Amino acid sequence: MAPATDPARRQKIVAVAGNPNSGKTTLFNALTGAHAKIGNYPGITVESRTAEAELPRAGRVTLVDVPGTYSLTARSPDEEVAINSLLGRKGLPRPDAVLVVLDAVALERSLFFLMQVMEFGLPVIAVVNMIDAARGEGIDLHFDALRKELGIPVVGTVARRRQGLDLVREALDDLLADGKAPPPPAWLWEPCAELSRDLDGFDAAIREEVHFSLPTPSARRAFALWLMMSVTPHSELEVRPRLRGIALETRARLEAAGRDLAREAVAARYAKIDLLAPRLITRNPPRSHQTERIDAVLTHPLWGTAVFVTIMGLIFQTLFSWSEPFMGLIEGGVGGLAGALRGVLPAGIPRDLLLDGVIAGVGGVLVFLPQILFLFLFISILEGTGYLARAAFLIDRLMRKLGLHGQAFVPMLSGYACAIPAIMATRTIDNRRDRFLTIMAVPLISCSARLPVYTLVIALTFPAAQKIGFLSTGTLVLLGIYVLSSLLALLAVGLLGRTVFKGRPRPLLLELPAYRMPDAKTVLMVMWERSRAFLTTAGTVILVMTVVLWVLLSFPRAGADLPPGADAAAAQSEQLRHSYAGRIGGALEPVIAPLGFDWKIGIGLIGAFAAREVFVGTMGVVYGVGGEGDPADGTLRAAMLRDRRPDGRPVWSPLTGVSLIVFFMIAMQCMSTLAVTRRETASWGWTLFMLGYLTAAAYLASLMVYQGGRALGFA
Repeated sequence: MAPATDPARRQKIVAVAGNPNSGKTTLFNALTGAHAKIGNYPGITVESRTAEAELPRAGRVTLVDVPGTYSLTARSPDEEVAINSLLGRKGLPRPDAVLVVLDAVALERSLFFLMQVMEFGLPVIAVVNMIDAARGEGIDLHFDALRKELGIPVVGTVARRRQGLDLVREALDDLLADGKAPPPPAWLWEPCAELSRDLDGFDAAIREEVHFSLPTPSARRAFALWLMMSVTPHSELEVRPRLRGIALETRARLEAAGRDLAREAVAARYAKIDLLAPRLITRNPPRSHQTERIDAVLTHPLWGTAVFVTIMGLIFQTLFSWSEPFMGLIEGGVGGLAGALRGVLPAGIPRDLLLDGVIAGVGGVLVFLPQILFLFLFISILEGTGYLARAAFLIDRLMRKLGLHGQAFVPMLSGYACAIPAIMATRTIDNRRDRFLTIMAVPLISCSARLPVYTLVIALTFPAAQKIGFLSTGTLVLLGIYVLSSLLALLAVGLLGRTVFKGRPRPLLLELPAYRMPDAKTVLMVMWERSRAFLTTAGTVILVMTVVLWVLLSFPRAGADLPPGADAAAAQSEQLRHSYAGRIGGALEPVIAPLGFDWKIGIGLIGAFAAREVFVGTMGVVYGVGGEGDPADGTLRAAMLRDRRPDGRPVWSPLTGVSLIVFFMIAMQCMSTLAVTRRETASWGWTLFMLGYLTAAAYLASLMVYQGGRALGFA
């Protein structure tokens, strides 16, 4: 009996491709129910995402969310991912159909990308999205003319409102079930007909070297043209040596003749689009110039900067004022749970592990979940409205003076959430020098993992009752931290760009999308995903680290060394110093004492290398091991405030707090960030360089703060 066919091999694959800001990922989510992140500025999708959908005739299909790109010219890693996904390169399966999402407001630009996809002979459905926004701009689209000229199915949608999705599913189902794609229109290759004569030497090499499907001469011609526009002497594009050699030889011959093949191809395609446009689009006077009026303020060098700083200040004030009640509830709940279990569980190592290790460590981190949620609430709203693209445009002036591409603002902005996706987002930067320079600076942006550390230290050293004007001191300190971290990142860009990464940045080409109301479902989805990631970290990395730290802090037992009649505080102090962790901290203390740190903080710094927020859990274990706490106030913050140095001075003085904050602002305290840096740079050398320069800079900056403060009498 013949073996059954693997169902996975019969499952059709559909690529969802399009320009940034076209609503591509919104359509992908709407069709599949997936939860890919959506943002109203370029650079969100940096890797292909997959999800499944069910169609009446074609059955279950796999949809692939291809990185957004304006063309298939692979000048940057995300553009290479796009072409690989569409052509089935690098082991990826070739799609059975492509949904090309067109921006109804900027249809001419989207048609350029559509033409490139169609040239490869792929079965295509054009999805014209955001037709509501087009109507608002006075744009009428003639769908019958679009279908006639393009020769493919064309569907209009408003994906964020789930309008037109049934028509997309129907068209896709018909295309996949019939298995026949309509032939491309006769005019498709007219713009590049003259150029094709320069590509005759490629066909034989492509047949021999290419190991993915290019079944027709026109598809191979399209691939040859793609090679010519993508392969340069300094490009990182992965191409077989023979094809690279032919491409470089042909490019050199054309350049010697004063020709630019890539520019000719672009100009020829847009010339054809300009001829087609009057039959496809009617532009009426726009109903409103509201976007222009708002942009005149938000992109103004002075007023735009003032608005940006004001928005950031309000966000940080809200992080404190809105989250504090919820933090108090979680803190009280964790303390109450520990107290209840302490009263019912028998004394012994299992009880101490549960209460002083697991609950004290993980609970100390969970307290900061409300702030994480509020932070991503505001970031999602700013992304969804389109404001962040204006902020990128605003800061480009400064970044170019420092020697960096303004597009680097997008991944650097993502760094406020997490350095890992921020470093991955640098794939949208097509210049290797600018991309690596951005990667080296991103860890200086204060990510959300640092927020629990900042909040804990601020609460210890700057009382909430203190205010300057209507803002609390803690709010101003936190705002100052984020402003200073941004300035430090820009300073690093300026220094590294003039030394290690010498060169000139390319100009910023950034679309300012139309303002839109954020999609409530998307905002809630982002908050859920981020909180789930935070809780997953608390339930895995932090849990493991706190248990390990509890063991190191609890053994060996020091009870036999205590003098008769020693009180609980003396017993706890002796246990900590006698433990394995205490010995490690004691060995580290001479190195970090000039920074104002004692051996307990040293243990926290070691634990924080796994993940920055582990520092809070570590402090929970350090200050909870062996101690029953103060019945009136058994919180972590209270225990830390009671801590004293041997000479009676508080361990957590304002100067120590500021020194620790400065250290955390700069130091490379995250193994995951180092791992993704190694992957994105493909170099251990650059990864170790990042670790070395950030650690050294953190130590020196913290040293200057603490010793300078002492010299000024602030100790």
